[in-house]
Amino acid sequence: MTFKQDNAAFEKWLRRNCSVVRKDLEHKHERMKKDAFVFLRATFFRWAKQIESLCPELARATRVLSVGDTHTENFGTWRDREGRLVWGVNDFDEAAVIAYPFDLVRLVTSARLAPKARVGNAAVAAAILKGYRKGLRHPRPSLLDEQASWMRSYVACTDKEREEFWDEVEDYPTAKPAPPPAVAAALRKNLPPGATFVRFATRVKGGGGLGRPRYVAIAEWRGGQVVREAKALVPSAWDWAHDKAGKPRFLDLARGQYRVPDPHLALNASFVIRRIAPDARKIDLEKLPEGELKADLLEAMGFDIGAIHAATAGAQDRITADLEKRDGTWLHDAARKAAAAVVEDYETWRE
Repeated sequence: MTFKQDNAAFEKWLRRNCSVVRKDLEHKHERMKKDAFVFLRATFFRWAKQIESLCPELARATRVLSVGDTHTENFGTWRDREGRLVWGVNDFDEAAVIAYPFDLVRLVTSARLAPKARVGNAAVAAAILKGYRKGLRHPRPSLLDEQASWMRSYVACTDKEREEFWDEVEDYPTAKPAPPPAVAAALRKNLPPGATFVRFATRVKGGGGLGRPRYVAIAEWRGGQVVREAKALVPSAWDWAHDKAGKPRFLDLARGQYRVPDPHLALNASFVIRRIAPDARKIDLEKLPEGELKADLLEAMGFDIGAIHAATAGAQDRITADLEKRDGTWLHDAARKAAAAVVEDYETWRE
């Protein structure tokens, strides 16, 4: 099928699984014309349809519970129950059981297409694979007060950015109509005890998730505002692409063996609930220090993917053995094929 046919089929499926916000979906269509990187982020469904035929030699590798939609902006920070600042993958909308190489191939592909990648393509693959091997061998979370303190410059929130965050919250349009009763109750329940509810609003964020309903609860609590978001959660597009009746696996990965979970993260009424705050930040390529995506950050991304995959029982030894059999260019070569297919679809969409 052509990209446009797959896109239409996927959106028809999406409408069966949630109440699609037409205006947000139209915004997604426009964003997809910006560049190939944004297009990749918005089209995991197409990736899921194509990648096994593009890289058949990888499709038979060990299968693990995977992120699916890995890319360089799918990493961010949150606070754990101890108040520690944690960094790692923070969106598992597309989690599914997939051959382990494809999380790596998609991450490398995204770095190839990223507008601020200043590392050569072969070096990108080498850095991510180096980190992956480490994370697979010694899985753990990345704590920005301990082992990963060097990463703080990538996620530090300036006073200006804090002001911009709260200005944005103030500008969120009031939700009309209000969230469904079960979603509204889940958002209120996630607020701190004693918080004074102010209003429900809507929010337009993300890439591939644009079009799914998002609601925000804004409240006052002990001298300041607190914000919670509810985003509609549907089965992974990987399951759609493979004609499976899957179920969302978001919390399975977010609360995995080697993760430090966000205590505010919850699943209720087919919506994922999470805390929104200035220090809960995704990697934004446009705001990276010195304006570029460097090898150390790419290695850290690979490390986190390795730690996620290590949580699948028995996967560490099988993946390690498989990696030993592969030549030194397999990841670079696979990402080159995948990137070419993405660019071809992007050009078709832009036209």
